[in-house]
Amino acid sequence: MMNQNKTNWKTEIMAGVIGYFTTVYIIAVNSSILHDAGLPMQAGIMATILASFVGCLLIGFWANAPMILIPGMGVNVLFSYAIVQGTSLTYAEGLGVILVSSILFLAIAFTKLGGWLQASIPDSLKHAITVGLGLFLTFIGIEKGALIQRGEHSLIEIGSFSSPEVLVTLMTLAVGIYLFTKNVPGNFLITILVGTGLAFLFGVQNTSQGTAFSSDQALWMIPSLGAFNEIAFWTSVFPLTVVLVFENMGLINGQLSMLNAPHKFKRSFQSTAFSSLTCAFFGTSPTVSSAESAAAIASNGRTKTTSITVGVLFLATIALIPFISMIPSMAISPILIIVGSLMVQNIKHIDFQDVSEMIPAFLIITMIPFTYSIADGMAFGFIAYPIAKLAVRRQQEVNATLLIIAILFVIQFVLQGIQT
Repeated sequence: MMNQNKTNWKTEIMAGVIGYFTTVYIIAVNSSILHDAGLPMQAGIMATILASFVGCLLIGFWANAPMILIPGMGVNVLFSYAIVQGTSLTYAEGLGVILVSSILFLAIAFTKLGGWLQASIPDSLKHAITVGLGLFLTFIGIEKGALIQRGEHSLIEIGSFSSPEVLVTLMTLAVGIYLFTKNVPGNFLITILVGTGLAFLFGVQNTSQGTAFSSDQALWMIPSLGAFNEIAFWTSVFPLTVVLVFENMGLINGQLSMLNAPHKFKRSFQSTAFSSLTCAFFGTSPTVSSAESAAAIASNGRTKTTSITVGVLFLATIALIPFISMIPSMAISPILIIVGSLMVQNIKHIDFQDVSEMIPAFLIITMIPFTYSIADGMAFGFIAYPIAKLAVRRQQEVNATLLIIAILFVIQFVLQGIQT
């Protein structure tokens, strides 16, 4: 029987099942990225599962929307490699950054600050951040798959094609590209399974033995604000908050357009902010409204039943923890490369004919992967933007907020120079 949303519970549940299979790959991928930041693999798996479960329930019950909240690709890279590895912050202090950023995100989501901030940052810089994150993610995927290594006469060089790790990565990448291009349901999950099988055949699988979830394991972590008065803390809070706010704005707007339900934006946006806050205590990088939510929506998911179904299935995945922890990096790196390529597509929204827009955007895009730091890459673009506008006598396009941000980034670089 159809309800007012022109759907029924059977259709909604099936849409949720499809949504789950298109996003469950995040458990292996996100836990691997968190592991690089120092979190034990199984703790990362549990954190990812719980954050996804709670996030899906939040957006389901609060917004009655069929979106799927999972740790965001790109956001997890920012957290693990830029905030934790790239600064003096510990993992717990990194969670403190997530806590403060999420509180700011909540303030923006529940006030008019959201619209004001969105209007203050030029679209070219927003898109450049996404593209830069995509290239950074791709670089990490290539590195994790051993496709590049430190060179003898250069910083990097291509990996050895006699290496079984490289061969497994390349074969898995070929499978992933084929399945993704053919739009096969659950293509990322299938790719990971194929990669794991190939790693087993080549004798390079993850030999660490997993153990089942124990009721004695802690289900949450305590964020630390011990670095609250340090520059590194606040220079981490700013880029994380910017990425969370604008990435969720873009994703939710697009998904609600598919639903023809723009009236659900406010509560959906608020749900993502609440979900980000819980991640600080679960011990994972923040969740976002997954791009794969489109698969659930395209399968006629229309209400909270879809997102709740996905959440319940994520929780049930706890039984598979021993197997997930054995997935090798060669099976995960192709997913990072493909997702990175998807993020780079935003480059088409940047006006490369306008040099005052192009140069700042180009600096962000290139400096994020080349400096191995999202914050530093953003700084180059934000500082260059008012300079470029002044050069072409269009300084009126630089608002006060953007100018303040640029000045703060300059101060950050000065202080970094003094500290070293």
